[in-house]
Amino acid sequence: MKQLFALMFIGLSSCFLSFLLSCQQEKDPFEVAVRTSVARQMEQYPKSTLKDLYKSFFQDVFGPGHIISDPAAADNYLRNEIDSYTEISGEVAEPLGWRKNYLRVNLSVIKNGQVPYDTYFDVFVHSVNGVQPMSIDEWKVEWGSIESIIHAMNLNLPDYAADKQEIEAQLNQGNYVGHHSKAYEEAYDPHYRIMSTQIYEKEILPLLEVGN
Repeated sequence: MKQLFALMFIGLSSCFLSFLLSCQQEKDPFEVAVRTSVARQMEQYPKSTLKDLYKSFFQDVFGPGHIISDPAAADNYLRNEIDSYTEISGEVAEPLGWRKNYLRVNLSVIKNGQVPYDTYFDVFVHSVNGVQPMSIDEWKVEWGSIESIIHAMNLNLPDYAADKQEIEAQLNQGNYVGHHSKAYEEAYDPHYRIMSTQIYEKEILPLLEVGN
C-alpha cells in the first residue's frame, strides 16, 4: 500500500512539475513579447504574411543600415518617394519586433509639414550609428525561435510553408534582408523609414507633440 501511495505521489508530483513548467513557458518574456508584437501587427495589418512578420523582426535587429550604404542615394530615393504619392495612411510611428529598438516612421510627418525634411533625414541616417547587429548565425537561431512561436499561434497565414522556406534559403546564403509581400504592398502601400526609438523620441516626437 505504501508503495502504491509513493507511486501515486510521484505521479502527482510529475504532473504538478509539468504544470509549473508549462506555466513558466507561458510567462516566458521572450515568447510573450513575440506574441504581442505579432498580434499587434496582425490586428493592424491582417493581410500580413510570414514575410511581413519576418521583416518587422529583422528590422528591429539590424535597423536601417542596409538602406543607407550610400547617404546621397538614400536622400535622392527618399525625396522621389515623397513626391510619388499623395494619399497618406498608417500610424505615424510603429514599433518593430520584440525589442522595440526601432520604429517605422511614416513619411506623412514630412508631407503634413510636422517635421522638416532635413530633420527627418538626419534622424534616419543617425539611427545607423547605434546599430549593433548580431551575426547571421545568431539571427538564424533567434528567427527560428520566433518562427516557432508564430507557427504555434495558428494564424493561418497564406503561403506559410513557401515563405518559411524562402526565408531560410536566403539566411543560409548569408542574407538577412526581407521584403514586404505583394499582398501587403497592395493592401497598405507603406511609406516609412526606420529610426532608432531613442533618437526618434528625442528629435522627432517633440515636434509632433507641438502640433497636438
